[in-house]
Amino acid sequence: MPNHIHLIWQPFGNVTPKQNQLSFLKFTAQQMKFNLINSDIQSLQKYKITAKDREYQFWERNSLSIELYSEKIIIQKLNYIHRNPVKAKLCRYPEDYAYSSAKFYECGVDDWGILTHYRG
Repeated sequence: MPNHIHLIWQPFGNVTPKQNQLSFLKFTAQQMKFNLINSDIQSLQKYKITAKDREYQFWERNSLSIELYSEKIIIQKLNYIHRNPVKAKLCRYPEDYAYSSAKFYECGVDDWGILTHYRG
């Protein structure tokens, strides 16, 4: 999606879902900042803010996080995520969207080598 991301993840070990989310948000924000510093310094200014704890803001402060407590809810959210780019008219079929796991679930193709089926 051009302006947001949907993820389903499972924390391992003693890592809490909140810690997992904070680590992801911090790491990806740093990577976006470094990328813009090296490739498009003018665009970096779009993310500049006045705050005590940061100079740039890439993610919303209160990202929506939903606990997937049953297989029914997992399937519902996975279908929503896969259909979202179609609804936004970014592709005709869910598996055609380059940044989706739909192709993995539909065709068994993992373009990134990191996906696992929600059933394990």
